[in-house]
Amino acid sequence: MRSILIGVAFAALTTGASAQDKRPDYGTAINAAGAKQIAVGTLAECRKNGWNVAVAVVDNHGFLVYFERMDNTQTASMDIAIGKARAAATYRRTTRVCMEAINKGGIATATLPGVFASPGGVPIMADSKVTGGVGVSGATGDQDEQCAKAGLGIT
Repeated sequence: MRSILIGVAFAALTTGASAQDKRPDYGTAINAAGAKQIAVGTLAECRKNGWNVAVAVVDNHGFLVYFERMDNTQTASMDIAIGKARAAATYRRTTRVCMEAINKGGIATATLPGVFASPGGVPIMADSKVTGGVGVSGATGDQDEQCAKAGLGIT
């Protein structure tokens, strides 16, 4: 009887978890022109606020399509921007979600390859499908995310 109850409880947990964790499908990869347009909008928001950043746009497989950095951006931000963009595209969620999962005690999330637990990585969506990711680094995580969302036209 006990093993049946355990089995039922496990089935309920896994069913609930998978229903809550439905990620969008992948769509057609973003092209260079679209990537540059996102970067232009992202950098405009950063300039407006006086934040020196690097911005990276990757395709839906996490491969770099476009990269730009502002003058006087800290050197580390270049790799971080690419990493945030890659994580957003390949995990099909914002990097903020990773940070929140780890902060809630989901330590296993921190062991996943390519996870960036800092806001500023946002998936690029078209027709409810992931076509790439944008990553920003150089300001605070919240400011990086603000710029990334501005480049995507998300408020």
